[in-house]
Amino acid sequence: MENLRGVRAIADRYGIPFYLDAARFAENAYFIKQREAGYQHTTVKEIAREMFSYADGCTMSSKKDGLVNIGGFLALKDEQKYRQAQQVLILLEGFVTYGGMAGRDLEALAIGLQEVLDECYLASRIRQVHLLGNTLLQAGVPALRPIGGHCVMLDMKLFLPHIPQEQYPAEAFAAELYLDSGTRGCGLGQLAFGFEDPQTGEIQYSPLEVVRLAVPRRVYTDNHIHHVAKSVIKLYEQRQALKGMRLVWAPPGLRHFTAHLEPLQ
Repeated sequence: MENLRGVRAIADRYGIPFYLDAARFAENAYFIKQREAGYQHTTVKEIAREMFSYADGCTMSSKKDGLVNIGGFLALKDEQKYRQAQQVLILLEGFVTYGGMAGRDLEALAIGLQEVLDECYLASRIRQVHLLGNTLLQAGVPALRPIGGHCVMLDMKLFLPHIPQEQYPAEAFAAELYLDSGTRGCGLGQLAFGFEDPQTGEIQYSPLEVVRLAVPRRVYTDNHIHHVAKSVIKLYEQRQALKGMRLVWAPPGLRHFTAHLEPLQ
């Protein structure tokens, strides 16, 4: 919360609007309650209300802390900006009463935004993510610390040090994990953030090379979590056998969403 107050003060000093990415607002509110002095006896709902009080608005990917399978929204405190956004909405998504979402999804989102602030749910949710992270750490698997509220990040620079970044170790591991256990992870490294200078041909390397194991909400049992952990640990023990990948095709921007790769022989 102190960070939010600080950002609000800087935004006010320079006349900059301040918007929150609210995709995981409830999980962040829960961590404030657990970790920040002065909030231990404050409800998560009250913490969330204070968080939003410092912002001029927010964007929301509702598939996260909206507890729904589709949709999102933009919320604005400035009515003039809201009216401007309405016009774009009508052109691109649909009328203002539904914004491209089905009525069923709107109702589910309204319920989800209430249910996500249930502290018993949040405790259970984050405990499951930490179960995955701590199981992997105890087995020696290199993961970023502290474990967060929605995912475990595997450090591919330490996991696969024999695969250079230009051979996309994060994607190589993600492919092997899917083949081994049907577990789908997301590589976030050289493919997403690195690039080749078009003028010099020099490769610019991403400082990050991680695989994100995001845990869907209200989907998996602890047995599923142990299944995923077992697969990751198995691949870590066999890591020297893993090979890199080469880029076959990629668009000019946001290439990690649609790029085609193939394993090196």
